Amino acid sequence: MRLWLLIAVLAYECLSILGISWYLSRKHGTAETFLFANRNLSWPTLAITMALTVLGTPHILGMFEQTWDLGAVSLWFSFAHVILLVLACVATGRWVRRLNVSSMPEVVHLLFGPETRLIACCVLIPLVWGITTLELQGMGIILALLTGSSIQHGVLIGAVLGMLYVVLAGLQEIAALNIINAVVKYAGVIMATVWLTFRLPKGWAGVSQYYKDAGQPHMLSIFGTSETLFSYGIGVVIATCVCQGISQQLLQPAMAARDEETVMKAMWPATIINGMFAVFTVAMGLAAKSIPEFRRLGPKMAAPAMLATYLPAWLVAMVLAVFLGSILSAFSMTVLAPATMFTRDIYINLFNPKASPATEKRVARVAIATLILMAASIATVLPPIVAAINWLFAWSAPVFVMIIIGLFWKRSTNCRDCHFLRSVDRKYRLVIH
Repeated sequence: MRLWLLIAVLAYECLSILGISWYLSRKHGTAETFLFANRNLSWPTLAITMALTVLGTPHILGMFEQTWDLGAVSLWFSFAHVILLVLACVATGRWVRRLNVSSMPEVVHLLFGPETRLIACCVLIPLVWGITTLELQGMGIILALLTGSSIQHGVLIGAVLGMLYVVLAGLQEIAALNIINAVVKYAGVIMATVWLTFRLPKGWAGVSQYYKDAGQPHMLSIFGTSETLFSYGIGVVIATCVCQGISQQLLQPAMAARDEETVMKAMWPATIINGMFAVFTVAMGLAAKSIPEFRRLGPKMAAPAMLATYLPAWLVAMVLAVFLGSILSAFSMTVLAPATMFTRDIYINLFNPKASPATEKRVARVAIATLILMAASIATVLPPIVAAINWLFAWSAPVFVMIIIGLFWKRSTNCRDCHFLRSVDRKYRLVIH
């Protein structure tokens, strides 16, 4: 890969990251600013941040890889996230903002008592950290394509970029960078798809013909076969909503919203921004497999290599910057979320309740750096992205079920003397309707 292409992509990422962090650093933010942007996110910023939080490696490189085996039915992974964002914006995101909590373990604490808070941490922190390893793998693949080195070396470079993305200014920096990345992302991927239309050897009709000749016309249908539809499509919808519906990385931006109404307003733009993207990546994945020279590279590298070959150099730089920026957006929240839970639910809750804001911010930064270094060691093993993330999603199913049961049980009870209602009314000025 030409050196100037690597320089162009890294320059875009580094200049945007360092420029935004320098601007925000002049405001001398506290720990609340670092972790929750002073709970002042507007609905456009919130919508973009929530959409990009769950639009990272699985929606890009994961779709390239998954499409290789399942075809267009892989789009159900994207459909699942659209349903998830509706769930978050009309239900769980509004609930956590109404409660004014800092983490999902704190919600469990309010519902079932302090003993359950640590148990929730032991489930949710490893879960989100596991997703971090997959986001790092995505960065490793993009950077390997840029540098011509191994994916493992790309993972290490990605870890450094990811640390800069989040550790300098926290959620405020993530939200500001997401606005830039959202605009560049769609401009780049749309232009790339249009360009491919004219550069594919036999056009999109040739792609369709390849699968028909191979006896796999179901690869072109979002319904696939009855087996893949029910075993993968329906399953991924349930897994995604059950896990991510109460995930810290998705709901932390909702916790940082100005108010509950802001979360509701974010629903439509968030679902549109998130839902459309995988259409482009699935189409690219199908095209790459249909071309012999890229098919031999395998599912992880075929589509990126096709883009690097068929697109003009300036558009390659833009698309790779888009992919890397999208992955960094998702990666940043998957790192900030477990760091927040560690800081608020373990360090402050158990060891240092009187910690100063400066100490809290320092602990959060140390936790971020530690989590990234640990994730880098696992990402180099290269687990299959979508399969691994669906496995991780299953971890939080018990927590999701208990939170939903707890919320509706507390809402329906007439016992105004219960611990939950007393603590909520006193701490959060909340009346359960």
